[in-house]
Amino acid sequence: MNRAKFIASRTIGAILVLLIIAAACFAIFYLMPSNPAQYSCGKPCSPDRLAEVERYLGVDQAWWKQLFDFLGGIVTGRTFGSGAAAIHCDAPCFGYSFRLRESVTDLIVSRLPITLSLTLGAAVLWAVGGIAAGLIASLRRGTFTDSAVMGAAITGISAPTYLLGLLGVLLFGFTLNVLPIGGYIPLTENPAMWAFHLILPWVVLAIANGAIYARLTRGQMLEVLGQDYIRTARAKGLSETVVIGKHGLRNLVVPLTTLFAIDVGGLLGGAVITEKVFALGGVGTLLLEAVSSLDIQVIVGVTLFAAAIVIIANLLADLSYSLLDPRIRASR
Repeated sequence: MNRAKFIASRTIGAILVLLIIAAACFAIFYLMPSNPAQYSCGKPCSPDRLAEVERYLGVDQAWWKQLFDFLGGIVTGRTFGSGAAAIHCDAPCFGYSFRLRESVTDLIVSRLPITLSLTLGAAVLWAVGGIAAGLIASLRRGTFTDSAVMGAAITGISAPTYLLGLLGVLLFGFTLNVLPIGGYIPLTENPAMWAFHLILPWVVLAIANGAIYARLTRGQMLEVLGQDYIRTARAKGLSETVVIGKHGLRNLVVPLTTLFAIDVGGLLGGAVITEKVFALGGVGTLLLEAVSSLDIQVIVGVTLFAAAIVIIANLLADLSYSLLDPRIRASR
């Protein structure tokens, strides 16, 4: 299969998966027994007022017409209501929050820089730290260093994120008073303060994810180092740096890329717990607020956005395999 066909097939598959998820979200939130218009109508809500809201939202139409409008809004935009009271939602329209009087897309975009800053900063820490720790443990197998690294990894995996966050706040925020415990400073406003306010959330998020990378790296490296070609490379007199770097780590590229794409994609949809602990008003916080206020449009919109990010991240990881591993390129 040539590269163009491979890219086309993976892209089409990603689009189909996203459409299936969008249809599932629509079925769950708009075709459920309770009336979604009831949540937008408020209290008190007379029958006449409820019927008016249903017409405005379009939920008085047949289910297939609602689904068509719902999916069409993502591609071409959507208009709620008619006449002077009509509200247009530009594409990609993930819905419109009548409670906040703003499109869900604009709400997500306004919160995305916070979640993006949190996720990417933590991703660098957990990828570098986790892979380095796992590599060291594999090279020191059976030693105290190996046991210490794996013990720390098990602790990091087992400890809930909210517990790590609260301990960090207690220790570094209140006891030592050396790091801020909340708030967000935009990168464009003050880069130094931006990083300073995110250090603690980055570390907390990195501990939980880095532990997984450490265990995966150690296990994969131990398996690779036992292969015949590694023994052959060492017998040829190649330095340990070349053996580990050129022959060993190359085999970790594909599994680590897949894991990294899934982790980053999932967190870009909202690092809910970490954002809540450190009072960061990101996409995850937006979702929590929507759930507490039963803002169905925002719940569905953020869910679809998170799904789209995960699908795109996995698509990019899949497309990068042939570039990262020559053996995969040759098989195609």
